[in-house]
Amino acid sequence: MLALSNRFERPTPPGLSIQARRQADARGPLQMRIVTARGRIRVLTRDHHVPVDGGTIVVRSYRTADATRTRPAHVYLHGGSFWLGSVADYDPICRWYAGATDAVIVSVDYRLAPEHPFPTGLEDAYAALVWVVEHAVELGIDPARVSVGGFSAGGALAAAVAILARDRGGPAVVLQALESPILDLTLGEPSVTEFGIGYGLTRASLVEAYGFYLPEPDQSRDPYASPLLAPDVSGLPPAFVLTCECDPLRDEGEAYAHRLSGAGVTTQLYRAPGLVHGSIYLTRFLPAARRAVAQTVAALRAAYA
Repeated sequence: MLALSNRFERPTPPGLSIQARRQADARGPLQMRIVTARGRIRVLTRDHHVPVDGGTIVVRSYRTADATRTRPAHVYLHGGSFWLGSVADYDPICRWYAGATDAVIVSVDYRLAPEHPFPTGLEDAYAALVWVVEHAVELGIDPARVSVGGFSAGGALAAAVAILARDRGGPAVVLQALESPILDLTLGEPSVTEFGIGYGLTRASLVEAYGFYLPEPDQSRDPYASPLLAPDVSGLPPAFVLTCECDPLRDEGEAYAHRLSGAGVTTQLYRAPGLVHGSIYLTRFLPAARRAVAQTVAALRAAYA
């Protein structure tokens, strides 16, 4: 599948607008609506409007149709290198997690760069976490059992939200579930070069994305942009970190897991063997992807227990 993806990949036409590139990406052959299996449990969804600085964002809640009791909640932040992706794109995996974890999944449509650069997306994500806890009764959730997580750029935001919640005295988080997270925007880890060409996600695409996200290059060292570079990671919520063996982001995810563990944070690290960035969600086709997603599910269920 990776060979086919590389063979049929086409360079972006020059002059194409950001919006046109987003539309093209959403129509791509490896989107979740095609590659991600849907759970067999019926899931109900509802869109909510959350006030944020400068406007409102939408968050979409997912809960099983038979949910009549109070449930835990997982605030989920989609991937897309800070400038791509949406709640709609990541709908299949949120349905899967809702059915598999017995939790209410709250997917956040945070504002994207470059129109809304750092720290807008992060502040949106934090506002969503606060809103979820404050509206626990409306959502039918237990405010003492709320986790936060996400994939790739969403993992970056989730890790930073956990730091913000600590620093601001915000909501308690029972787990940060970081799936193939971006954690070092300085591109300082060896795997960025080792797997930077030919493995789906490229170093060049990361350079472009970080340029969209950060108004100033020196912000790459801001701990809320690059959680791996945070001077103090003690006192953070327990963590589950999932990395892929052949992913440019592998080393920063694993380095962060080791930093958390060294600071006394209960941390579980799982490296998905043989997988590339994003392939954990190819659950229609890859047994290894199904095993990876099952690891996240198990970590969430254990945190809620």
